Amino acid sequence: MRPVIYFICLLTIFSCEEKAEKPIENTLEKAKRIHEEVITIDTHNDINIKNFTDSVNYTQRLETQVNLPKMKEGGLDVSWLIVYTGQDSLTEIGYQNAKTNAMQKFEAIHKLTETIAPNDISLALNSSDVRKIIGSGKKVAMIGVENAYPMGTDLGEFKRYHDLGARYISLAHNGHSQFSDSNTGEADGIWLNNGLSELGKRAVNEMNRLGIMIDISHPSKEAIKQMFALSKAPIIASHSSARALCDHSRNLDDELLMKIKENGGVVQTVAFSSYLNTEKHNARADYMKAIYVTVADSLGIEWYERSQFSTLSDEQKEAFMENYPKVMQIGKELAKNRPDAPEAVNVKDLVDHIDYMVKLMGIDHVGISSDFDGGGGIEGWSDASETLNVTLELVERGYTQEQIAKLWGENLLRVLDEVQEVSQELSKA
Repeated sequence: MRPVIYFICLLTIFSCEEKAEKPIENTLEKAKRIHEEVITIDTHNDINIKNFTDSVNYTQRLETQVNLPKMKEGGLDVSWLIVYTGQDSLTEIGYQNAKTNAMQKFEAIHKLTETIAPNDISLALNSSDVRKIIGSGKKVAMIGVENAYPMGTDLGEFKRYHDLGARYISLAHNGHSQFSDSNTGEADGIWLNNGLSELGKRAVNEMNRLGIMIDISHPSKEAIKQMFALSKAPIIASHSSARALCDHSRNLDDELLMKIKENGGVVQTVAFSSYLNTEKHNARADYMKAIYVTVADSLGIEWYERSQFSTLSDEQKEAFMENYPKVMQIGKELAKNRPDAPEAVNVKDLVDHIDYMVKLMGIDHVGISSDFDGGGGIEGWSDASETLNVTLELVERGYTQEQIAKLWGENLLRVLDEVQEVSQELSKA
């Protein structure tokens, strides 16, 4: 019997050693591994051209919510940098001023990827570029356009924007444009185009032809429905959430969410406090107002409420957005030490929206965005350096690696591929 007993003991030892070699991952370790292995894409990050100079730029850990050091710290692979222009009068002078602003932002992005930090970040134009650049160890920049207003009435500008690298465009922002009504019309019931103008309808066809994704995050519901009826390609919402959970005009109701599913598109759930939980946001915002004013005053900075934005000059808006992260960060640190401070909107609230839309639409039609440096950011994902926390919350809720990969980028890349395939088919026809 001794040889048998000896053999059993050996098996037991080897079995124990094998188990010791493969320890069970805890939740954080699992989240870190998944986060490292999937492609993480944030589809909406605003920029200020002052941060794209030889002396001040994204190679430095600036106060901005997004820059290269913070992307590396948080494991964020792809940042869609936004060419945003505010809404002004529908006149040639207004269009020209906005065009100048838009071209400066295109130039800033190209300067970052071609001159300032070509060894750290490159511009991608398609999904193959994204995978190749990440494979080389670099970060990825992509370009989205928030508001087609600076294009004036020249549809030829869409090709110009495409040639400069734009891969999604929104036809309106906060105010009705020459192309489309804005969601802001809900506030007063005044509409300009009853959805899309005739120029806007032609713009939808032009974006299909060029292979540019149509972004519906800011247009009105009627305009969005008309875009679905006209578009031959899938459509995206680059930074929106579920209206059923937060009744804000910037969010999408169930009817529009189901249209995105039918269309094959994707909604990039946005980490914007007031679009995630109105009650928590308002309570926290009311409490923080006095703190932010005090911080801004101590720094000698002008501070405004978002409701005042429409009255500000472009210079005032840029100065505000440049100082916004600094004031917010200091204010949040002060609030941490105050036991009476209301709970802030956080990563759990963001993933509540993801859960809701995944249940309604399916895992293939939901993604993630932040609106960093444009007002976005929540507790737990206040800048790019905290990106892992979103993956951690997804893991804690039971999402698999395959599902997390879809949410973080694969769904968006699929849509981009399909939009570009439609463009190729239309070119052949």
